[in-house]
Amino acid sequence: MDFKRISYTAIAAVFIAAAGFGLYKTVYADTSTVTPGSTEDPIVTKSYVDQKIAELLKQESGGNVGNPESGDKSGNAGSNALEVVTVPFGKKIMVNAGGELVVRVGKAVAYSSDANGLSDLTAGTDIPSGKAVPTNHLILFPRDGRGVEPDQNQKNGLTVLVRGGYKLE
Repeated sequence: MDFKRISYTAIAAVFIAAAGFGLYKTVYADTSTVTPGSTEDPIVTKSYVDQKIAELLKQESGGNVGNPESGDKSGNAGSNALEVVTVPFGKKIMVNAGGELVVRVGKAVAYSSDANGLSDLTAGTDIPSGKAVPTNHLILFPRDGRGVEPDQNQKNGLTVLVRGGYKLE
């Protein structure tokens, strides 16, 4: 019987020690919280957050966010909205990497500074440089240095929808 009594006492002591340790951790956790507004958890103003978001957008777009008031012909790289752009005859629109374009009016020809072309997401094909870009097809520009220009056999320019940054050259 002595052995049974000692084992019950040992089990009870372990249980009490575990409960005490858990209670201690709970109380300690409550006292180590940081007070909002203190030096460990400062209050952040809206202008600070807006500034940091603008810096991140500028980094993400490579600094190619255009300013229409200054006469810059670059598109808004930070926007997900489609922008209607008129491309005059003799110029080409160069779309930033990851940008999208839809030719709405006119006949367009693909332009690429390297051997690869544009991705026609509607038809699921690759459009090599110098080939016609179909109207109303969603075109993806996987890298910089690619764009579209009006076909030399027409006298008018193009009207396109662009999502992402672009430049008229």
